[in-house]
Amino acid sequence: MRLGRIGRDDVDDSEWARLIDAAPAQVRELLQTEGYFAPQVSVTRSPGRATGQPDKVRLVVAPGARAHISRVTLEAEGELERGATGATGATGTTGTTGGNAHAAATLAQWRRAWELPVGSDFRNASWSSAKSAALARLRAAGYALAAWTGTGADVNAERNEVRVFLVADSGPLFRLGQIQIEGLAAQDAETVLNLAYARRGVPVTEALLLDFQERLQKSGLFETVNVTLDPDPEKAADAAVLVRLREAPLQVYTFGVGISANTGPRASVEHTYRRVFGLPASSRIKIEVGQKRQAWDAEISTRPDEGLYRNLLGGAVERLVSDADVVLSQRLRLGRTQDTQRIERLFYLEGERSSRRTNAGDRNDAIALSLNFHGGWRALDSVVLPTMGETLAIQVGAGVSNGTDAKAGPFARVYGRLTVYRPLGRAWYGQARLELGQVILGSNMVVPESLKWRAGGDESVRGYAYRVLGPQVDGAVGSGLSLFTASAELARPFLDSLPSLWGAVFVDAGNAAASFNALKPVYGLGVGVRWRSPVGSLRLDLAYGTETRKPRLHFSVGIAF
Repeated sequence: MRLGRIGRDDVDDSEWARLIDAAPAQVRELLQTEGYFAPQVSVTRSPGRATGQPDKVRLVVAPGARAHISRVTLEAEGELERGATGATGATGTTGTTGGNAHAAATLAQWRRAWELPVGSDFRNASWSSAKSAALARLRAAGYALAAWTGTGADVNAERNEVRVFLVADSGPLFRLGQIQIEGLAAQDAETVLNLAYARRGVPVTEALLLDFQERLQKSGLFETVNVTLDPDPEKAADAAVLVRLREAPLQVYTFGVGISANTGPRASVEHTYRRVFGLPASSRIKIEVGQKRQAWDAEISTRPDEGLYRNLLGGAVERLVSDADVVLSQRLRLGRTQDTQRIERLFYLEGERSSRRTNAGDRNDAIALSLNFHGGWRALDSVVLPTMGETLAIQVGAGVSNGTDAKAGPFARVYGRLTVYRPLGRAWYGQARLELGQVILGSNMVVPESLKWRAGGDESVRGYAYRVLGPQVDGAVGSGLSLFTASAELARPFLDSLPSLWGAVFVDAGNAAASFNALKPVYGLGVGVRWRSPVGSLRLDLAYGTETRKPRLHFSVGIAF
């Protein structure tokens, strides 16, 4: 390896000799930080070809093999070790047989997660990073004062092996005690305590604090939220959690304008009141006026209880214009809902009425009373911009219905939507969706239009207009009792320098029909551009419908779950 040239006028002979003599040792030190502990380094010096020319120095380096980890010894002291091994202290047995499963699980997971296992290459940077990550995991598991009492790396240069030894003092396990709240004025302390969703005495883990903070933020009651642990070791068994809040205004008006390929341009106004009649309850009223959709919906909901359940009363009126008809729907809902970190549940009783008028002048009315359950499950690396995980939505309902030129009777309704996100290789990402729905009812019966389905549009089958796929009824597209849609998409960033701008290719399929036997899927193929902004993904797609044999442009913002 040629290092360069230094002229005789730059340094004197003694300094020149010192630099040459020191170079091999400096090279060895640098290589050792990268895990090369037995390099071969040689230096040759030759005078310049002509008088007055600088000498030439050639440094040759053979780094040899990089050292690897041959043994890992990772031990814990303090309360974590006593709890995990079942040691008996003043308070009795604290091991797994005595109920301290948290300590045993934490110690096992801590060792499994060590970032430099046997066989991995040894580098100083990786060694420092692994130590920092291991200590952070202990602190995140409730041992907030964990610290290393000793670490070491024993190098065998002849065998290119490194044995690492680490001992951590976990310190005490912090358990939830008092929750101290600052910043409340109009809202109740009981609401904040319920949103903690944790019983007294549980370990105060990082996940517990972050989930608590996120629930407070999602409640819509507070503008700023900060949840921290008081790391006083003397009070670890009954630790204080500090909650600092700034309440949101009691009343807020929100105005919005937008446009989408599905429903065209729109404008909306929404009013939120966070203390209805002075009670611990919130109300929301929203009016939306658009080219194809006009809607009013309102809801009053109580504060979350200890199980994060809320009671709600809501109503809605919607007018939806399609190419072949206009549907006016009204509904009234009374229910109970729960929203946790991964699961959403909604149980409700609903009365609903719909009136459909076709372009030919036909009118059909229907009314239904039903008991329903909606469930949502999500496991995503990011709710806003997911690349790994799954979401599942399920709807189940049963009730009685009646309508124009139809007999009254019972019906049932089931629906499911599964979406999967996966990274594929170094830069590719995949997304797949499967959607199924079915209304079960007797012959010569009807249900309101909003309980049935049509396909087509941004979140359905691209390449077709919004709600244009369904069974033909009297020469016009109607809503079906059966629904099937599916989608597969591959995407990747255009450039490494623009990681938020992606290109995509996709294929969609699906339709709605009177039954699954009559359902004939149509297909849409296309390409798209994604801008993954901090608030959600903006999508622009050009899709070709195989049934219409025409391209169609679609655009949307955000992700539908």
